[in-house]
This record gives sequence, C-alpha cells and structure tokens, in this order.
Amino acid sequence: MPVPMPEIVTKPRTKTKPQIERPKLYKVILLNDDFTPREFVVTVLKGEFKLSEDQARRVMITAHQRGVCVVAVFTRDVAETKATRATDAGKAKGYPLMFTTEPEE
Repeated sequence: MPVPMPEIVTKPRTKTKPQIERPKLYKVILLNDDFTPREFVVTVLKGEFKLSEDQARRVMITAHQRGVCVVAVFTRDVAETKATRATDAGKAKGYPLMFTTEPEE
C-alpha cells in the first residue's frame, strides 16, 4: 500500500521593496569677486559645468550683481569635486575665484 504524501502548504511571499533614500543634493555656488576677469569666469563655467555660452554669462552676471549665484545642483561628491576643480582653475591663474557648496533645502 502506498504511503500518503503529506500536503505541502506554501504561503505566498510578500515582496518588500527596500526603501531607497535619494541622496541629498548640494548646490554649487559661485561667489563674486572684483578681480577675476569675467571672460575667465565664463570659461570656467563652460568647461567645468558644461554650461552654454549664454548660460555661463547669465550665471556670471547674476553673481556679479547679487554677490552669489547657484551654478548647478548635484550629489554631494560631484558638487564638491566640481567646486574644488573650478576654484583650483582660478588659483592656477592667480585669481581669487571661489566656488562653494551647501545642502539644498
């Protein structure tokens, strides 16, 4: 006589999606100074931040008129790297060009 097989009961698995938190974003800010030539600022903005000529000029003029201007928003590592590289480009030419970062609200 065959042995009866026990009935296997399977519970449906509930899939849980892990909550992935988006990384905090940081603003890269251009600080105005009265010594760095405008054309140099535009060149750095185009080179490091890939802005068009028109966008770079608007950012430079805004910083000139208001004292500061947000250039772009990135994750923390990217923002800090770009700000450092842009500031270093000014230092290499002897200009006090300064970019900073701060968390986006």
